Order: sequence, then structure tokens, then C-alpha cells
Amino acid sequence: MKRLHGMELFAEVAKAHSFSRAAAALGVPTSTVSRHVAELERSVGLRLLNRNTRRVELTDAGRLYFERCRRIVAEAELAHAELREHLDTPSGPLRVQLPAAHALDALMPAMVAFGRRYPDIRLQLSVAERESAERAPDAADVSIRLGELPDSTLVARRLGAVQAGLYASPAYLTARGAPREPEDLERHDCIGLRQGACPAGPWRLRRGTERRDVPASLRYGANDACMARQLAQMGAGIAALGGGADGLVRVLPTWSLEPVAVHAVTETRLLPAKTRRLIDFLAEYLDAPAAALAAEPPLARAA
Repeated sequence: MKRLHGMELFAEVAKAHSFSRAAAALGVPTSTVSRHVAELERSVGLRLLNRNTRRVELTDAGRLYFERCRRIVAEAELAHAELREHLDTPSGPLRVQLPAAHALDALMPAMVAFGRRYPDIRLQLSVAERESAERAPDAADVSIRLGELPDSTLVARRLGAVQAGLYASPAYLTARGAPREPEDLERHDCIGLRQGACPAGPWRLRRGTERRDVPASLRYGANDACMARQLAQMGAGIAALGGGADGLVRVLPTWSLEPVAVHAVTETRLLPAKTRRLIDFLAEYLDAPAAALAAEPPLARAA
């Protein structure tokens, strides 16, 4: 890296025929340019420049070296520019790991809305049953995780929070009746979500400043929100879901489960544009009415 920097300074001096003009073009002190070029000459063992009070000229060795290093410096600048373009242009595949909890229902519309806003990004979605704040995302560019995260070497950004409501099918409500108070859930078949080997616990419901811990009768336990939603659609019971679904009715509509924090987890802060755009978008999505973002029309692809 030090030698490449010296080659860059030497090439600028050779083009400008002056240390001072090269320094001005690069925005560095003349003494810095002179020192690095002298070090470069010592490293190659040849004088590259003839210096006098009026003009700097290339030696025979300097002309040969200038032709070589000019191409090397140009290639390095091109590679840097291409990386900057890759960083700043949101395109290509983006691997996203999503939680297998009720947040999945709330986040899937966000994925669709993001795809409409950035049609050149190809989303590759996967569901992680077991989430660990200490472990890097498995084969993913970014992992969306729930709850408060302990300290780790990974980089986490809090995006907001999601909360679930309670849903059931009309057939189930016709057969069993609709609960009127949270305590009524003890007499209903409920569908809970579990994480890994941990069973789903009591439902903590909230309405404004009210809080109720309900030991719901969890007839079914599922480790995936899609599975819980299908069970509810089949009339198996009342499920806690991050959003409604076809054929389901919201029960206890003034009550919701406690909000759960949502984080984006990455291995580094140096992220390409597509990853940064998704993280920013999800933070915006969780802070704005979902319908407003989900209703955005698809953007036309650039010709």
C-alpha cells in the first residue's frame, strides 16, 4: 500500500513536471510528495527524476517506470471507483434472514414494498428458527432478530417494534364464541409460537396503559408464523399474528400483545448500498403506516 501511494505521487510529479504543482493537485504538502518519491527511488535502486530549480524531468529509468506505474495507478483507481459504485448502487442479490415468529407476518409486506421501491435488488429470504445475538447470520447479508440483544461482536441496529393481534376463523368463532375479555382465552383453544425448544409462554396483552398476563390455553404450539396462521384458518383456534390474513377475524381488537423490539444484525458496519437501503427502509416501515409504504407502485427499471 505504501509503495502504491509512492507510485501515485511519482506519476503526478511526472505529469506535472513539478513537485509543488503535483502537491497542489493532490492537496498534500510538497515535502510529503518529495519524501515519498525519494523513498520510492531508494526502494527501486534507481534515480527516476532529474531535479533542478526550474523543472523536473524523467530519467530514462523514470520514463520506463512511469509507463508501467501509470497503468498500475489507473487500474487501482478504476478498481476503487468500481467498489464505490458497488457500494452506492443498490442492485444484485440480497440475502435476508427473518425471524420465525409473529413478526414474520408484519415484515413480509415490508419485503414486498421494498422490492417495489428497489426493483434491481433481488431478495433471497430465509427463516431462522434459532436466533443468537452472538452468532453471525447464517449465509445472510443481514439478519432481522427480535427482542433485546445482549452484547456481542456483531453490529445491531434497532429498527423499531412489532406487535401481534389475536385472530380466529369465523367457523371457530361460530362454534366457540368470541372472547370478550382477555381472561376468556383460558376457555379457548389458542395457537402459540415457540422459539427453538422453548414452549410459548403466557400471552402478555396490553390496551393503552393496561397490562394483562393471560395463561392462555395453548392447544397448539408452532415454531413458524405461517404454520400458526394456517392452523387458525383451518379453525383450530385463536392465534397471535403480526397481521391479518384471508378468512380471519380480529378478536379482542382493543388488545394486542406487548411490542417486541426488532433489530437488524450484521457482521460489520461497512455495508453495501443494498443492505443499507433495506435497513433504512425497515426502520422507516416500522415507524410509518404500513399501508402507505405497501401501496407504493413498482418503479420502472432503468433501460
